[in-house]
Amino acid sequence: MEFTNKRTILITASLLLVLAITQAIYTTLYMAEISYSRQIAWGLEAVVFTVLVAFASAAMLQAKNCQLGWSAIAFSAVLNIVQVSIGLTLFSSFGKVAGAVEGAQPLIGGVVALSFMIYYAAKVLLGLAALVFGMTSMAKGGKAIGGLTALAGVVAMFSNSILIIFGRDGLLPSGVAGASGMVATLLLAICLISVYRKEG
Repeated sequence: MEFTNKRTILITASLLLVLAITQAIYTTLYMAEISYSRQIAWGLEAVVFTVLVAFASAAMLQAKNCQLGWSAIAFSAVLNIVQVSIGLTLFSSFGKVAGAVEGAQPLIGGVVALSFMIYYAAKVLLGLAALVFGMTSMAKGGKAIGGLTALAGVVAMFSNSILIIFGRDGLLPSGVAGASGMVATLLLAICLISVYRKEG
């Protein structure tokens, strides 16, 4: 099977759609206080992010325009792999040390803070991608989906940048930044599907 530019766009959009849906599911489970396996959930996300790096990078090389948007998607996926890896490998280890050694509690706090810093940076990049593809869609006549995607991208970029600058306990609740990034990811996926349909 040949991975043409059009097919690569569709697969990238589908992977983003999967990520947006899984994040919505995890958020719902968390808010409902329903337990689930973090190993399986985050492990699945790590696999999807890994595949997304390859397809978004391929799309960036194949594309005639919007390289900035494809680059933002690819590097956001790289950052998310790092962030999820920290959660899977270090949270429990540092948590055990912090619980067993007196005065070591800041260790787990520092690891969690690092993870969230990377998480916010990835959301800023996804917001940038949403802005780029939203504006491109608007220019090609898709004013409704393009406008919504671009707006969601700006909100995601702004809210996550605020938390990077001022910290997780800064001016905005962390959930606002996460939710805006999730919405931007969903609309970006839909926008890319629209781009796919218009490709010759």
